[in-house]
Amino acid sequence: MKKSVFAMAAVLAAVTSWAQDSAKAAGPAPVAPVDAPQRAGAPATPPKALPPEGIKRLEERRAKRRAGLPFGPQMMGRGLAAPKSMGKLKDGREARVWRVQGLGGLVLDFSDYGGRLVRCYAPDKFGNLADVTLGWNTAAEYEANGFSMGTLIGRFGNRIAKGKFKLDDKEYVLALNNDNNGEKCNLHGGPDGWDTKLWNVKPLREGPVTGLEMTYVSEDGEMGFPGTVTMKVTYRVLPNNVWSVDYEATTDKPTVINPTHHSYWNLAGEASGDVLGQQLQIFADEYTEVKNLIPVKNAPVKGTPFDFTQPKAIGAALKEAATNAQLKEGSGWYDHNFVLRGEPGKLHPAASMCDPVSGRTLEVWTTEPGMQMYGAQAMNGTMNAKAAGRKLPQYAGIALETQHFPDSPNRPDFPTTVLRPGETFKSHTEYRFGVVK
Repeated sequence: MKKSVFAMAAVLAAVTSWAQDSAKAAGPAPVAPVDAPQRAGAPATPPKALPPEGIKRLEERRAKRRAGLPFGPQMMGRGLAAPKSMGKLKDGREARVWRVQGLGGLVLDFSDYGGRLVRCYAPDKFGNLADVTLGWNTAAEYEANGFSMGTLIGRFGNRIAKGKFKLDDKEYVLALNNDNNGEKCNLHGGPDGWDTKLWNVKPLREGPVTGLEMTYVSEDGEMGFPGTVTMKVTYRVLPNNVWSVDYEATTDKPTVINPTHHSYWNLAGEASGDVLGQQLQIFADEYTEVKNLIPVKNAPVKGTPFDFTQPKAIGAALKEAATNAQLKEGSGWYDHNFVLRGEPGKLHPAASMCDPVSGRTLEVWTTEPGMQMYGAQAMNGTMNAKAAGRKLPQYAGIALETQHFPDSPNRPDFPTTVLRPGETFKSHTEYRFGVVK
């Protein structure tokens, strides 16, 4: 019996050795395709290709199921996620949204529709994330509701009086899309401005930094503006919880340009209520007085509701809203440009915001000479928020738009917004998120 066992073991060893030698001679075994069936005993054959009509139906089902849904929790921790559908616009164009996350935990969702910031998850003093920017979940909601929600603005941020300006002795007539007490003007580039465009998006990786590069070509005559303008906006999410925005533009004819970003901030979290109790500081000693929201002159903030030189509650002047002439100009609240202290072209602080409950802070730094403060006074609690079952109340957020001054093309006393062939417009703004303990 023992001899039989030993004999069988010797045969098995010989067979094994022969198989190993044969395998070495034949080379490494082929690797099965990653999508090969994984059932026990199933042959490793590639799957059958779907016919074109099958692929189309599958893509339609996926788009319908996922359009407008936020990225799931499993996408947290990924530096840059593949885009998802935001649904279709009235003209059939499909918008998409990308997720970008920094190493510090800041998570931003951007859409190619208007270059929008859709969601911004920032940590509080305990590390809990909350979405601190206003918006909606689908492209159709952005298209229907307006408010320039979270979008890139162009060609010209804010208002141009009567929709007209002269450049090199030639008058240009723009689209009129805003009316204040019977005085019509061009607002944010017109009714078909950059917020309505689908931007080209290119993912960006620079070592520990992830982001997106967005480009759009505005043709000569678009909304009445002269020159073909090539615009590039680069979003970067830095490891220290900074959202960095770089604007760069060229033109083939003399033109005017004043891009900005129109996100609304609520550091307690979107749809958590109003921002009147949150603290704000603006680094400006002057603001721009307006008549029918068109600039009249720059005036000192001291002794006015526009004095945010020291941190104070955003709603500190709420009782004055019905009687202050300038607040009444803004439909009973803020819609004004602040003349920043810093030197234009060099990075300087524009504003600092804090929610005393969550401890979240936001600092806005820019190379721009001005910043428009808009207080969301036209929101009235009827519009849905991104959070299910929630509404956006009056003063639900605050927009802090870094910019050149409104109506600059008609005001030679304001910093120029003229861009000529051979020149490159450059602007830089940073949104620095943090916490106080």
